[in-house]
Amino acid sequence: MKIVVMGVSGCGKSLIGSMLADRLGLPFVDGDALHPRTNIDKMAGGTPLTDSDRAPWLDAVGAALSDGDKVIACSSLKRAYRDRIRAAAANAVFVHLSGDRSVLLDRVTHRPGHFMPATLLDSQFAALEPPGPDEDAVTVDIDASPQAIVDAIMATGRFDAT
Repeated sequence: MKIVVMGVSGCGKSLIGSMLADRLGLPFVDGDALHPRTNIDKMAGGTPLTDSDRAPWLDAVGAALSDGDKVIACSSLKRAYRDRIRAAAANAVFVHLSGDRSVLLDRVTHRPGHFMPATLLDSQFAALEPPGPDEDAVTVDIDASPQAIVDAIMATGRFDAT
């Protein structure tokens, strides 16, 4: 299984991704760790990334995902980004963590030690293209406890624990 937990900043990609990986007995990779330093510095400075900024990062995510079964957290905001990842890992399944802007703004405002400032949340929503029906993705609402979110993902029947 190659699973990408996706969504805008603050939706819980890292937490839910790691919990899902534990549940499935798979390794977990936080896609933020694959960003080039220039991307992190740009975001930390309050500047949204461009498509060309994201390209090497998406290639790194695709390469990491193509190297065996795992769960990876990656915003994957646009269909073109997901397609780029799928080019490296054709059978990747995307789990979209979807939530209300006010909930997400509260989360990113109170998140300690993360490079992504709350001021960039609106740029993420502007870029977001939720997965279409032809992408065969799983979408879950984040208005629940982390355990309930993982349970909802598992309840889709798309993933089997090893």
